[in-house]
Amino acid sequence: MPAVHDLYARYGDSTEFFLVYIREAHASDAWSLASNERDGVVHPTPRSDSERCGLARTCVADLQVNFPALVDGLDNATDEAWCAWPERLFLIGRDGRIAYLSAPGPFGFEPAGLGAALAALHGR
Repeated sequence: MPAVHDLYARYGDSTEFFLVYIREAHASDAWSLASNERDGVVHPTPRSDSERCGLARTCVADLQVNFPALVDGLDNATDEAWCAWPERLFLIGRDGRIAYLSAPGPFGFEPAGLGAALAALHGR
């Protein structure tokens, strides 16, 4: 996230940034990795909006996110509509079209690509 925070510092005055918290990527009752357990990021799948919002707050705090966060509903409608799982970076133009889409995470989470798209959009 440090690279995303740097992009926000550079472009946040002219581009809206949002973290959208979707389905839990490290659900203990679905699948988890040893590295997730070591890092303490394994949680049961939320059963209510309140539980999902609580996990989103934990995520925002742990990642020190300094821009607005939104939370997908338990129906996962945003995730399904945008194919966002496990994590992706999007740049949506003023026309509502996708101007940049990263490969799926965690290995496709490459802020440099988003940075290049933002620079091109802003002529920097």
